[in-house]
Amino acid sequence: MRTRPLTRSAAALTLLSTMAGCALGTGSGTQLTVLANVTDKVAMTSVIKAFHAEHPDINVKVTYADTNTLQTDLPRDLKANKGPDVFTVWPGSGNAASAVVLSNQHLLMNLGLHRFAWNLPDDVASVVGRLGSVEIVPASYSAIGAIYAEQTLKDIGGTVPTTYTQVLALCEKAKEHGKVLFALGNKTPWVTQLVSYALAAGTVYAQQPDFATNMDQRRTSFAQSGWKDALSKYLQMNDRGCFGTAPLATTYQDSLDQVASGQAVGIVQVASALAELKAAAPRIDLTLHALPASDDPQQTRMPAAVSAAYGVNARTPHPKQAKAFADFLASAKGQNLYNSKGTTLPAIPNATFKTDSAVAEVARRQKNGTTVPFMDQTWPNSEVQQTHFQQIRALFAGKTTVDGALKAMDRSFRDGPLD
Repeated sequence: MRTRPLTRSAAALTLLSTMAGCALGTGSGTQLTVLANVTDKVAMTSVIKAFHAEHPDINVKVTYADTNTLQTDLPRDLKANKGPDVFTVWPGSGNAASAVVLSNQHLLMNLGLHRFAWNLPDDVASVVGRLGSVEIVPASYSAIGAIYAEQTLKDIGGTVPTTYTQVLALCEKAKEHGKVLFALGNKTPWVTQLVSYALAAGTVYAQQPDFATNMDQRRTSFAQSGWKDALSKYLQMNDRGCFGTAPLATTYQDSLDQVASGQAVGIVQVASALAELKAAAPRIDLTLHALPASDDPQQTRMPAAVSAAYGVNARTPHPKQAKAFADFLASAKGQNLYNSKGTTLPAIPNATFKTDSAVAEVARRQKNGTTVPFMDQTWPNSEVQQTHFQQIRALFAGKTTVDGALKAMDRSFRDGPLD
């Protein structure tokens, strides 16, 4: 399979993207600055091109950064009045660059009077600001699951597993053919959470759909819930060779390379990774499926929620132009462009969108109610997610136990600062 090599280092990619940027429109007019996640580069590029065509007097300069850089540097730059006009914001309250946290610091422009804010689905409206306000534009509805390269799966004589036992058997089959089932880039901190989220969807939320509420009311805890089963299975998959020999030495970009080149059958990732894989290997056929966490397919769930979203700087010197960009992104045209290129679904549904076959299961589960929230979107502070990252790395390094990891997450949930 011929592939286009991907950048070998996420940090290097961030540096290159941030320094060079990408500008559309170099003539006279207002220059609008946009900062987006590097995982959304394909989707955002198509939106900016179409926006500039409709607004030739607005020149858009976009830069890209990885998740860790955004969550660290963006809040600091906004506070110092050095932030971009429009930027990536995480829905909910789970990290330092999330809607509720930035809103609490008065860093986001309120968008509640914009037309798109009037017709948001309930699950979308619940994560776009604090106390019922609308302070970000939800761009995509994404999912976390197992992405399979169809030809590689066929080459090892495998089929998409529907039970956890079948997952382990497929790991063995992949090894027999000199491959790994799932590439795993746990050297990149944010990647560490994805397998545990995919498993916890079935081990926790299938039995306790109101788990987040029970956590808020202290009726349960990570340590007392199906999270223990999820992390135990995460480690079991590693012990069985499902992820290869060195997940802690593998970056996000390395893991994509492994799938694009056929070294790995698939990867557990967010749906937006589909676009990057297709860019690297244009002829590759990919599908995203839920990762089974039990041997009862009826209990399988898929994490799915608003993924990419964008806020407007409350102190932007270009409020009119920034709000025009927000409105375009929220329009049916903007939503369709963003998601047709990124193989996700519009966060603001419309009847004209055509679902990519790669995410057909996401659309089906969205309709039949077998999705669960992205866990961190409901956590009370950003420390819980950071603790999760750290504890997964410690588990893989053999420096803690499942019980120890969950106790640390419980401490962060209970005692962490309210952002």
